[in-house]
Amino acid sequence: MVERDVAERVYEWVTDEDAEGSACEGIPEEACREAPRSFLLNLANGAATKLAEQLASPDLVLVWFLSVLGAPVFFSGMLEPVRRGAAMFPQLAVSGRMRAYGRRKWFWVGAGVLQAVTLVVMLVAGLVLSGGVAGVVIVAALLVFSVASGVGSVAFKDVMGKTIPKGKRGQLLGLRSSIGGALTIAAGLVLYGVVAGANGVAPFVVLLGFAAVLWALAAGLFARIEEQPGATGGGRNALSELRHGWRLLTGVRGFRWFILSRGLLLSAELSIPFYTLRARQITGAGRGFGLFVVALGVAALIGGPVWGRISDLVSSRLVLVAAGLVGALAAAGALSFGIFSSGRSSPYLYALIFLVVGFARDGVRVGRKSYVVDASPPDERPLYTATANTASGVLTFMFITLGFFAQAAGVGATLAVLLVLGLLGAAAAWRMPEAGEMVG
Repeated sequence: MVERDVAERVYEWVTDEDAEGSACEGIPEEACREAPRSFLLNLANGAATKLAEQLASPDLVLVWFLSVLGAPVFFSGMLEPVRRGAAMFPQLAVSGRMRAYGRRKWFWVGAGVLQAVTLVVMLVAGLVLSGGVAGVVIVAALLVFSVASGVGSVAFKDVMGKTIPKGKRGQLLGLRSSIGGALTIAAGLVLYGVVAGANGVAPFVVLLGFAAVLWALAAGLFARIEEQPGATGGGRNALSELRHGWRLLTGVRGFRWFILSRGLLLSAELSIPFYTLRARQITGAGRGFGLFVVALGVAALIGGPVWGRISDLVSSRLVLVAAGLVGALAAAGALSFGIFSSGRSSPYLYALIFLVVGFARDGVRVGRKSYVVDASPPDERPLYTATANTASGVLTFMFITLGFFAQAAGVGATLAVLLVLGLLGAAAAWRMPEAGEMVG
């Protein structure tokens, strides 16, 4: 009783709304009473997973870990494509199976436990293996980790749609992002102040072990969410779910515009390496790198709540429009450094570019997640989520070609492409219907 009273007070303060009555729009009546507690458990789950993601990030920690172990560079190049692609492609098959279960939170819980186990496998590999063998084991573990992440993504959105009121989902996602930003700043100080100068495997083993504990904790927190049973209209196999996903794409015009916008706005989500390359060109190799990481953390800290509030009070569609324009602005700003400045530029000034692109990236993430949850029919939410994520996975692999383009045409030309893609993504989002009007 005391726990529920505290949860209601915190929930009312955090969301700036009364926790009763109209605050339960869009969720079953039985879930209304537990909404404050579910909100806070979901928030705590996000804090644990966001910190774990920083401590075991494939684009930073695992790259250094493989280098210390003497693995060929080829394995480091595989990490990001494996992480993103493997998380996306299995989701249509999973969403079909998920329909047969009234409570879907256990899919997330199982995925979280599996992610903890794969991190333990990585740290053990670092202790007993080296070279290419260690690379094979770590990349294989990351593949399993990412598949589990994809399963959790489908379950997360479905459970959020059943336990968090419609007008609070954007705020929840924004707060999770904000907490992630604060923890990114803290983790960045640890990673760049301690791990960057380490030569042995011990610091990485500690980081991976701590991340594994956080994933297990996150699974325990998610298990405590009170989820009311949903419709169980029968499971579908992968082929059947693929057919349903294709019918969704061909039959719902607004959903097609959403997929197009989401694909184009990957230009904000996947662009950080190109801004880093630009930074090395104009500020000097290695200068200010830690500062740029902190700037991204600040962007998430500020941007998450701002975008979440706009999503709930105004429109998740307009959040995507604005985020695309902000992403284009970041690309234009990065280009201007090379055009209007000569010699070396201050890394402190260029950090503003990372602040802007980080703000855009968080806007895209909050907007697309809020939109698909609010737009999809409750009984078909896993299908809508999985179809969108599978399509995004295909487009993610297509973005790998930007790396080859950057090598052939230069980073400046690549930033110009990102600028155009941001504008096109904003235009596509403008053509989307509002979330409540996409179906029907």
